[in-house]
Amino acid sequence: MWAPWLSTPRRIHTKSNPPPFSCSSFKDIQSLCEEEPKPPQPESPKSPSIFHRVRVPTSLLRARSHRNAYPPPSKPSITVPGADQRIILYFTSLRVVRKTFEDCRAVRSILRGFCVPIDERDLSMDCQFMDELQGVLGCNKLTLPVVFIAGRYIGGAEEIRQLHESGELKKLIERLPVVDRSVCDLCGGLRFLLCDLCDGSHKVYMEKMGFKSCSGCNVNGLIRCPYCSSAPYRRTKSMIK
Repeated sequence: MWAPWLSTPRRIHTKSNPPPFSCSSFKDIQSLCEEEPKPPQPESPKSPSIFHRVRVPTSLLRARSHRNAYPPPSKPSITVPGADQRIILYFTSLRVVRKTFEDCRAVRSILRGFCVPIDERDLSMDCQFMDELQGVLGCNKLTLPVVFIAGRYIGGAEEIRQLHESGELKKLIERLPVVDRSVCDLCGGLRFLLCDLCDGSHKVYMEKMGFKSCSGCNVNGLIRCPYCSSAPYRRTKSMIK
């Protein structure tokens, strides 16, 4: 139909593979994409199971509570002479340190529940009690309260609580005599009275020497109640310096 010279020759496209990419200045891309092998890590020791971690603290707590339920062996060596038939309690009635005051109040409440003689020695009322306690314990740093039962050193607030909860405190007090725990009519349970020599001023006047310190009372002008104390002050004129 068409003239041969009008027909356009058909172009035959043949697929040809591109020449491989190679360049001496670049590294192999495949080698860059590959992850480097990780060094072998040492095997971590197996952690104990949760049951083992719970059992260990529980056993330690039981051992500690059992050990603290009784006074250490070194404590019975500290004794107070002449106190075989009573409890001696060193405490303070001041509210300067809240924890110390609460511990003293709790121990006094526990001990007063037993109808036995208790010699309460308030360090805030008489500083001689502090010197006395430091001499007995052999140390200057004190933690109140301090309890002696039948002349034997027992401990402080924590020891008394544990002994009371375990029932061992009752066994220690059973040997003491039973007394009436009624309030003293003379001092009203305060265990101290005003000195009748200086009227609580801790000063006395003498004609030749003027004012002198009264040795019949403490620095607060107080004396121990003779009915409540087992060792009352002996107040005579010879005590006046």
